[in-house]
Amino acid sequence: MHLKYDDEDELLADFMTYRDDYNYTFTYDDIHLQLINRTLSDQLMCQSQSQAYPNDDRTYCNTTFDSISCWPIALAGTTTTLACPRELNGVKYDTSKFASRHCYANGTWDIYSNYSQCRPLIDFHLEETFHDTDATSFIYFVGYSLSLVAVIIALFIFLYFKDLRCLRNTFHANLLTTYLLLDLAWIITASLRIGPDQRHMSQCAMMVILYYFQGTNFFWMFVEGFYLYMLVVRTFTVDKIKFKVYIFFGWGLPLIAVSVWAVVKVKLTVPNASSGSSQCPWLEKDAYDWIFITPILTVLIINLVFLAKVMWVLITKLRAATSAESQQYRKASKALLVLIPLLGITYIIVIVAPTEGFMAKILAYLRAILLSSQGLTVSVLYCFLNGEVRNTLRHHFENWRTAHNLVQ
Repeated sequence: MHLKYDDEDELLADFMTYRDDYNYTFTYDDIHLQLINRTLSDQLMCQSQSQAYPNDDRTYCNTTFDSISCWPIALAGTTTTLACPRELNGVKYDTSKFASRHCYANGTWDIYSNYSQCRPLIDFHLEETFHDTDATSFIYFVGYSLSLVAVIIALFIFLYFKDLRCLRNTFHANLLTTYLLLDLAWIITASLRIGPDQRHMSQCAMMVILYYFQGTNFFWMFVEGFYLYMLVVRTFTVDKIKFKVYIFFGWGLPLIAVSVWAVVKVKLTVPNASSGSSQCPWLEKDAYDWIFITPILTVLIINLVFLAKVMWVLITKLRAATSAESQQYRKASKALLVLIPLLGITYIIVIVAPTEGFMAKILAYLRAILLSSQGLTVSVLYCFLNGEVRNTLRHHFENWRTAHNLVQ
């Protein structure tokens, strides 16, 4: 943001443009009243700090206030620098940078103060993924990196080996894809956050993408639970349900929920200057977040119901069954039995975790471990420990070794 102001009207006009660029919801009258009160107060303070000219023959520019900063007496022909303002209209600035104003040889100030080096600071923190400490950031980076590697390997296995191509494994592959995209999005967002240049709007936009991929995690987990429920409890021919219906549930519903949430936040969220995220409405915590949270909690609860009914059927009706199909049901149920509470507990920690005190620090570490390792956990449960996958890999490895020995 390039600021050069000589009077209040110029400051007001430029800030209104700045407000539109960043989706502020201040009204013109609100800003005008705030500017008048602040300007009058600061101007009186600046005048009270005015110093007498030095007793010499040189020419000086007098103390003056430009609606933002109080410029002290300056020797003619020099340029005065001041630290950038700490805060302006709820936006915090980097005080390690400097504004400048030139004092001409005739003892008059340049009509413009140069605030081009003053850049707004945005504390881009997503409670679900970022924490201020280096330790938790390290945990996130390590966890998401390991998850990314594990998910890529698992996806390769499901997609490469034709023996594994079935509807159930297709659901697994879609679930793993959501974690692949979420891990990549988090790493990109974190890289933007710590990058040398401050790409604020890119970071802000990435938050919407992060929320979307997080939503797809839960909805594809719902698809997994629904599919298992229909097979075990309803004994319904799931082939009658077209695959595009599952696609809509897994990818489409989260898109609708996040789109509605994002639009509502832009239109209705009131920026909170104290939060440090007033330039990005999707980082503000308010009641509108329940537009996104409610569908997530709903599918979690429904999946818990599915899981309870599936486990009941397995315990009471299929206890003595020894067929390969019933064994697959048991293994799939065990995987869901681990994943659904894991995802649910993690998300509840994200929503209700305290932000201050010793418990906040403990939960921050726990949240970092649980969130960043979810992709790894899903890969282990649905791929690496999957009996069908292990048999397929063993079979192909034996064939490769046999063929290799024959060649030799």
